[in-house]
Amino acid sequence: TGPRSWGLSHQAFKMGIDIDHRHLRKARRSAPKSEDPYLRLLVKLYRFLARRTDSKFNAVVLQRLFISRSKKQPLSISKIARQMATGGSNGGKIAVCVGTVTDDVRFLAVPKLSVCALRITEGARARILKAGGEILTFDQLALRSPTGENTVLLQGPRKSREAQKHFGACGVKGGGVKPFVRSKGRKFEKARGRRSSRGFKN
Repeated sequence: TGPRSWGLSHQAFKMGIDIDHRHLRKARRSAPKSEDPYLRLLVKLYRFLARRTDSKFNAVVLQRLFISRSKKQPLSISKIARQMATGGSNGGKIAVCVGTVTDDVRFLAVPKLSVCALRITEGARARILKAGGEILTFDQLALRSPTGENTVLLQGPRKSREAQKHFGACGVKGGGVKPFVRSKGRKFEKARGRRSSRGFKN
C-alpha cells in the first residue's frame, strides 16, 4: 500500500525544513538583575503601564529600570536646571531621571524644580527642597502622570566613564582612543596600528 492507495500524491511528502535557531538570542534585558524588592515593584508597576497605555514614556522608563548600573549614570542638579530653564519649553514640567540625582557645589543658585528619580543624594535633596521644589518617587509619578504627560525624561552621560575612553583601536588617525600604556615614550606602543606585528595594521 503506497501513498496513491490513500488518495495522496507523492508531492504531499516533502522534506521538512530544519529551522536555524543560532541567532534567536535576544541580547537585551527583560527584567533587572537586581533583587531589590522596591525596584522589582516599580518594574511590576511600569510593566503594567507600558502594556495598558500607548505611552512611549512608560515603555522607555521600564527599559531603563532594567539596565545595568554603568548605564544609569548620575545626573547633577546643574544639568537638570539647565534643561528645565523657566524660559524654555521645559519650564514647569517634571524632570524624570531613572538613576541618581547628585548635588553640584559649583552651582550656586538652585531654581524651583520638580524632580522624580530613583535616588537623590542628601545634598541635592536639601537644596531642591530649600528652593521650594518637590521630589517625587516613581510610584507618585505614576499616579500624577500615568502616561508621562508634562514630564521631561533625562539621563546622565553614559560615555563619560574612564573605560569608554579606551574603547576602539588606539593609534588610528583621528580616533582619539586612549591607550593602556604606562607612559608615553619611544618604547610604548609607538608602532601600534602601523604594522600587524604591533597590535594591528590600519
